Amino acid sequence: MDEKLTIDSLEKAYAQTTSGWATFSKKVNSHPRKKQALAGVTLTLTPGLYGLLGPNGAGKSTLIGIITGTLAADSGEVLWCGKPARGIQFRRVLGYMPQQQGLYDSYTGRRFLAYMAALKELPRKAVPAEVDRVAAAVNLSAELDKRLSAYSGGMKQRVVIAMALIAEPELLLADEPTTALDVTIQAQILDMMRRLQEELGTTVLLISHDLGVVAGFCDRVAVMYAGRVVELGRVEQVFGGGENHPYTRGLLRCAPDLGELKPRLEPIPGHMPEPTRLPPGCAFAERCPECTELCRRCAPAPRERDGHLIACHHRWKEG
Repeated sequence: MDEKLTIDSLEKAYAQTTSGWATFSKKVNSHPRKKQALAGVTLTLTPGLYGLLGPNGAGKSTLIGIITGTLAADSGEVLWCGKPARGIQFRRVLGYMPQQQGLYDSYTGRRFLAYMAALKELPRKAVPAEVDRVAAAVNLSAELDKRLSAYSGGMKQRVVIAMALIAEPELLLADEPTTALDVTIQAQILDMMRRLQEELGTTVLLISHDLGVVAGFCDRVAVMYAGRVVELGRVEQVFGGGENHPYTRGLLRCAPDLGELKPRLEPIPGHMPEPTRLPPGCAFAERCPECTELCRRCAPAPRERDGHLIACHHRWKEG
């Protein structure tokens, strides 16, 4: 299948200063402390539905920022159909549902969506019909002429989703798109995103903390931890109860299961390492029940079986 989005060896670090975090490339002081946000992330996405899981601070938002062009990578590259993913050509194919709602509250819903359509350089005559189409898709038609300041949180989230659907994007990045929505609207939005993928061959990347949403919506799942992708596979491989990265296995044990009565959930002990002090070996080593001296000393390379990649010394050993 044709490769669409290629993420190749992305590295990104920030520097800590007394006033907060600044990009590491700036000389904010003589000995800045690096915060390693991405440590060699490589992914290849074809048309389909992808989920991205990971704890807060794993690097998911930094990855999305680099793909959308709001952040610059220290090294590595992002390609769309084999060409650098930047400029108006990439903006036309990109739909983005950000986690933060950066809306202009003085605008009406109609004016805001028309403005976003103009940024994609849609012909002026086509803009009104496109605004009506995306508003209807998220059940906002009756609210379009109200100011955004009068919208509820759920309505604002639907505006963000409508914004991302303008011009039927070939690449759709959705950062926690259903957080502020009730379950009925959530199901409608996920169904709409699935239909978009099926009808247009869109590549969809969904970031979510909701394991149920990812398991029920996505075809493939990537799991990030401490700036690295530690597992990637089909949804049935990742959630099917077979081989997993130890972090993924702990994550699945943390999830409540209504079909199984448990006295309590099983949280993963410890914490993700401080990004200014990542260990030389596996970043999950100090929390892992399988940890050995090799894990503490050497970062594991991903091992692959049947398209299922796991970065762990103890998975699929040869011989």
